[in-house]
Amino acid sequence: MNRLLLLTGLLLCVLSTSCIPHKDIVYLQEKDKPSDSTQVMVEQQKPYRVQINDILNVRVKALDQETVTILNPAGDGNLNADSAERAYFDGFTVDMHGNIRIPTLGKINVLGFTCEDIEKRIEKQLLDEQFKETANIFVTVKLAGLRFTVNGEVGSPGTITLFQERVNIFEAIANSGEIPVSGNRKEVQIIRQYPQGQKIHTLDLTDVAVMKSPYYYIQPNDVIYVRPLKQKTWGTGTTGRESLTTIISILSLLTTTILLINRA
Repeated sequence: MNRLLLLTGLLLCVLSTSCIPHKDIVYLQEKDKPSDSTQVMVEQQKPYRVQINDILNVRVKALDQETVTILNPAGDGNLNADSAERAYFDGFTVDMHGNIRIPTLGKINVLGFTCEDIEKRIEKQLLDEQFKETANIFVTVKLAGLRFTVNGEVGSPGTITLFQERVNIFEAIANSGEIPVSGNRKEVQIIRQYPQGQKIHTLDLTDVAVMKSPYYYIQPNDVIYVRPLKQKTWGTGTTGRESLTTIISILSLLTTTILLINRA
């Protein structure tokens, strides 16, 4: 009987640590520690600078729209076409040298420039080479959707494209089916590409200070990875009810085994 009590005590200790604490699943808590492993700063949204493999949506308007038809995608008239598909076929992909190739204008280097910079650059080149000021040329350049990938412990892992200017980490995760109880909200990794290579940044989504992080807003081609908690691999239950069920099952098995041994 003493052995049974000892085993029961050990099981209770182990299984009590397997439950996931409430503080580990609540977002944006008040804490005094850094929000990520790289740097903490007051969030200042900076304009995105175009990188390799980005797809740009370029539109040119003028008083006489027929004069700029060649500069605009042929699919503009088919508004019912799938947006992501149109972006891929009608957009201008930034090549490995940082260039896009536009009809009549040729190659234009856009690497490291903002969309506003590219608008001014294209407009200036059109006015210098093809049009007069009276043509009232108006150029718009936008990213053809914000494309990112979410992997790991989320409801629906995969690649997602959102057609909006800014997307924060919570919006990105919400669009991937949320993080289940077994996901580690304290160590969400963002794999981001830079001209010199890729870097990994780690965010603690349970800390309200994450909103001040320079990585709070995701960028095109980001890969978001959510780690599983250790409790998932232990298989002892992630909630108190699951752990209690496991305890009762093991105790019942131990009791039955000991009774059978004593009767033998």
